[in-house]
Amino acid sequence: MAVAPSKPRPSSPASAPQPLSRIAPESANRIPLPITEFNRVLGGGLVPGSMVLISGDPGIGKSTLLLQASAALAKDLGTAVYVSGEETQHQIKLRAERLGITGEGLYLLAETDLGIIIDQLDQLSPGLVVLDSIQTIHLPELGSTPGSVAQVRECTQQLMRWAKQNTVPVFIAGHVTKDGTIAGPRILEHIVDVVLYFEGDPFSAYRLLRGVKNRFGSTNEVGVFEMKEEGLIEVENPSQAFISQRPGEAIGSVVVSTIEGSRPLLVEIQALTTFTSFGYPRRTANGVDFNRLLLVTAVLTQRLGLRLGNQDIMVNVTGGLKINEPAADLGIALAIASSFRDSIVDPGMVAIGEVGLSGELRAASQLDRRIAEAARLGFQRCLIPKAGLKTSPKAKDIEIVPVSTVREAIGSALVKAKKK
Repeated sequence: MAVAPSKPRPSSPASAPQPLSRIAPESANRIPLPITEFNRVLGGGLVPGSMVLISGDPGIGKSTLLLQASAALAKDLGTAVYVSGEETQHQIKLRAERLGITGEGLYLLAETDLGIIIDQLDQLSPGLVVLDSIQTIHLPELGSTPGSVAQVRECTQQLMRWAKQNTVPVFIAGHVTKDGTIAGPRILEHIVDVVLYFEGDPFSAYRLLRGVKNRFGSTNEVGVFEMKEEGLIEVENPSQAFISQRPGEAIGSVVVSTIEGSRPLLVEIQALTTFTSFGYPRRTANGVDFNRLLLVTAVLTQRLGLRLGNQDIMVNVTGGLKINEPAADLGIALAIASSFRDSIVDPGMVAIGEVGLSGELRAASQLDRRIAEAARLGFQRCLIPKAGLKTSPKAKDIEIVPVSTVREAIGSALVKAKKK
């Protein structure tokens, strides 16, 4: 069947080049959101005319976050439009009542035809637009089904053109594939200005909003939320939240200081080693990189003589957090050694450091900030790599324990054996 030719909307008039020094700075003013964690990830607020793509697993809370943000901004901007291609207006109203949202200035539109949507936006002239989701929107003249490559690409480009012409920020929600990547053509991520991923363990209450692309700010920021009955609540003290349920003296439990963006976070790493019932031992990593787990296990076996070849090893980061930085290596090594030797790690100690293949410890970035966060939460000792230390880190109310190797770190961290 022949595909109907595309009938794109008229493009904006051509503009003459202007010197950068003469462009008015008012066009770069940001619109602050009343949600601090959201502002942090966006780089300080929304840029007028920008398009922000939020993606994540089904049921993770994308629609809840977008509804809360649009309702909060509608009070400041006067008018906001929430467009849904998946729910009716009454269904969104039920969700709003559950979240305690009254909705002054927030308009709901249940529509999938992009031409009708843009006509309605032109009439309302809103200060913010939310579209949930881009895979449900279509242009009838294209002749293909919603969610196809052509539909997603063309709809996104027309929405971007409208946002730039009217200097209105637009949020769009995107579906993900089975492997967690954004569904649709890769060009979708190149068209938009900001790409955010909403992630978290479905069985955990905590959610992380992580930036992976931002034309107007850093991509190193992370926002932390907690899913409650009344919606997504900002977590003001993430470190305290992630280690709040940690037992005082638990075998295989270590607290590490990690950096998420510009924010230091204390998280608990747990490990369990057990004699394998099969010929091939298993390695299970939840919240840490699987290859880093293999690396640390190999170092413990070869350099320290721990007989882990017949042990199943399971490593978990509590709270549903995912740690990608190598500075958590030392925490993984201590947790595995603690479980294997049936001993506890000093409960007042925090571990920081990358493990090398020779068993040496390598320096971690932003060491002062990591140590300060540990001291703020009442930890008494901090285990850090001696390598790369030109001066002693600035620390108050906490003892700094510099070590050179994993063997030395284990000797300093394991304090007593479990009584049989």
